[in-house]
Amino acid sequence: MASLPDGFPQPTPVGVIEVKQYPAYRGVTYLHQGDLTQATRRAFNPLFQHISSNNISMTTPVEARYLQESESINQAEVSFLYSHPEITPQQIQSDVNVTDTPTMKVVSIGIQGAYTWESYQIHLQRLKNWLKQHPEYEIIGSPRRLFYNSPMTPENLKYSEVQIPIC
Repeated sequence: MASLPDGFPQPTPVGVIEVKQYPAYRGVTYLHQGDLTQATRRAFNPLFQHISSNNISMTTPVEARYLQESESINQAEVSFLYSHPEITPQQIQSDVNVTDTPTMKVVSIGIQGAYTWESYQIHLQRLKNWLKQHPEYEIIGSPRRLFYNSPMTPENLKYSEVQIPIC
């Protein structure tokens, strides 16, 4: 596994639900419209080309935020995160944007296994059920998934997290 961006908390253990704080961070983002199950696959090449052409090292996790504006418009923002928020790329291709994300608090669940859409949906529902039991927290943003392993990692060994921003 590659290194985490500066100040990132360690991944949430498998099956555990916890509240975590993230520092502000910077990354390169690809906006995908359409079938959300294809978002990370479609984003990989433009994001990889960006970090390669700018000599920026790969970090984990890869972040996917799922934005649903309506029943007919599905969007996802997929980001490769920079190791330091001060990194400024020399070249930015037209199909990606450099994005800064402010500090955030999330509720998170750790997952081991294939990066399927069904797994995402199941674990997102577990977080929503947990939040119903914890009314002291309010959802303040779109859910996201953090992917920690390369495509070459065996499916049963892959690790990810599903998170919901809260306050």
